[in-house]
This record gives sequence, structure tokens and C-alpha cells, in this order.
Amino acid sequence: MGRATLIGFSAVAMWALLALLTDASGEVPPFLLSAITFTIGTGVGLVARLFMPAAATRQKIPPQVWVIGIAGLFGYHFFYFTALRNAPAVEASLIAYLWPLLIVLGSALMPGERLAWNHVVGALLGLAGTFLIVTKGGGLAFDARYAFGYAMAGVCAVLWSSYSLLSRRFPSVPTSIVTWFCAATAALSLVCHLMLEQTVLPVGAGQWLAVLGLGLMPVGAAFYAWDVGVKRGNIQVLGAASYAAPLLSTLVLISAGFAEPSLRILAACVLITGGAALAAKSLFLRKQATSEAEA
Repeated sequence: MGRATLIGFSAVAMWALLALLTDASGEVPPFLLSAITFTIGTGVGLVARLFMPAAATRQKIPPQVWVIGIAGLFGYHFFYFTALRNAPAVEASLIAYLWPLLIVLGSALMPGERLAWNHVVGALLGLAGTFLIVTKGGGLAFDARYAFGYAMAGVCAVLWSSYSLLSRRFPSVPTSIVTWFCAATAALSLVCHLMLEQTVLPVGAGQWLAVLGLGLMPVGAAFYAWDVGVKRGNIQVLGAASYAAPLLSTLVLISAGFAEPSLRILAACVLITGGAALAAKSLFLRKQATSEAEA
């Protein structure tokens, strides 16, 4: 698999720490936690700039890139938090997690991309595995009373998949731009916190370390890695493989003693891993054919 695709998948691996670190951060309300962690994420980008070679000329960033980036990072979190406030977490989370499937399907509209059957089937297998994890083996109970929350979760999925796909249209825009997307998201999250939440800060060194970890990895480095992946990697494979995030998150929670292993987790593992492998099938065959031709 290509280097850029692997870098993109490292974001998925970092997002697997989100549930554990969020739980360890205490009772910090979501928008305040978002404001703090995205501020740290901004710092990640600023530090990274110290080690990057200076550009020969300052590149002009198209206005639409700013709209796409800020709508993607802040918009996803805003609508996700809104969904959880207005609908049961299981149904809202599953709807929000339609974004990998939407990335795979939406890639057919991108220049130079070709959508094959194995990409779609691979993404659907990943969705089935995610269903097992999110519902804990139970069913779904959609209720018309929560229609607004469900709609907000759907907006989440559309926003993040659109951000990922549209970012691919601007491969020349440097990944360092994500620094300012994080800064804008931190500022807007703080405004939402001041308007909608009571301030509750982390208590003790353990909770502050968890918040720092969130800002450095799942809310920091992950977004920079994802930018590299969606711009230069195989976006269909990356989309299908993104369903590994809830699985890896569950495995992390099991390792930390917060959850128990079960046949449901094993079945989800088989479905998600098999779906990612199936989605990557054409990529491996293409590389094999290229190697044989060169030989």
C-alpha cells in the first residue's frame, strides 16, 4: 500500500485513542474539550513548521480551501455534539459513521478515480462490523422524536466525507494549512462553549495528561496525517479502512480493562479487516501487474 495511504491510516489508528482519552479527561464539556485540544493541535502544526523547509514563494490559498477546511473540522464536531444532545448515542453514532462509505461512493465523482465493486462491498462490510460494535450486538431503535438529532448526525457524515473528498482537489495546498483550520476550530469551539456550556476544567494531573494526549494525537497529529492521506493516497482504500477506527478503539478499551472481549468483537474484526482487504484488492493487483511489466 502506498506511503501516503499508510500515513492517512495512521490518523485512523490515532482516532482509536479518542474514546479512552476522552473518558480519562473527566467531566470537561465537549465544546470546551474541543477548544482546548484543537489549541494543542494548532501547537502541533506550529512546532512541525520549525522542522519543515521554508517555501521558496508564499503560496496563495484559494478562499474555498479555507471554507472546506474550517467547515470540515469545526462543522463535523459541532453537528456531532448537537446530534448527541438530541438523539440516543447508538443511533447517532452509527449514522455519523456513514462517512467512510460516503467517501468510497463519492470518490467516483473525483477526477482520475474509478470506483469498483470491491470498494463498495469492502466499505459495506466495514459498516456491518461497525454496526456490531456500536450497537453492542443489539438492535437499533430509531424514533421519530429524535429526527432532528438523526439529521444532525447525517450532516456530520456528509461534512466529513465532503471535506475529505474536496481536499483531494487541492493537492498542491500544503498540509501545514491544517494548522490554521485547527486554530479556527479552537476559537469557534470556545465561542460555542461560552454560549452553551458550563465551564468544567480537568481535575488533577491525570486528566490534564489525557487532554494533552487528545490534543497531540487524535485531535492533533491525526488531522495532519489524514490530510496527506486524502490528498495523495488511495482514497477508496482509505475510506473502507477507516471503519477500523471503532474496532481499534474497542480493542484499546479492552486492553485498558474498560471492556470485555467477545465473539461480537471477533466478528467485527473479521468484517472490518476483510472489508479493508477487499477494498485494497485492486490496488495490490495493479502493483503486481506493474512489477511484472517492469520485470
